Amino acid sequence: EVQLQASGGGLVQAGGSLRLSCLATGFSFDDYGIGWFRQAPGKEREGVSCIFTDGSTTYANSVKGRFTIASDCAKNTVYLQMNNLKPEDTAVYYCNAVRGPYEIWGQGTEVTVSS
Repeated sequence: EVQLQASGGGLVQAGGSLRLSCLATGFSFDDYGIGWFRQAPGKEREGVSCIFTDGSTTYANSVKGRFTIASDCAKNTVYLQMNNLKPEDTAVYYCNAVRGPYEIWGQGTEVTVSS
């Protein structure tokens, strides 16, 4: 079964760090762009960061300098290292894999940042 499994969320104080993991099972993400998205209560889902097949990365302005996306092909896993977390980072985080017209979404992992 083709799946993306996101994990690593939790409760952290402002200024703290978390590392989210997105594990791909049933397929190899080598040919996919992998992205992290988030949705805060009452808000629309927004893009946070993406890593493309050539290794290039993009970040939302709100997380630049604080978040880092990285992939481990051997583990078929993409990570999102989140440092200096802020209360406004509180959201459910989702990972997504895209290759052409094919798109796979994982279940979310909840991140709560207390002030």
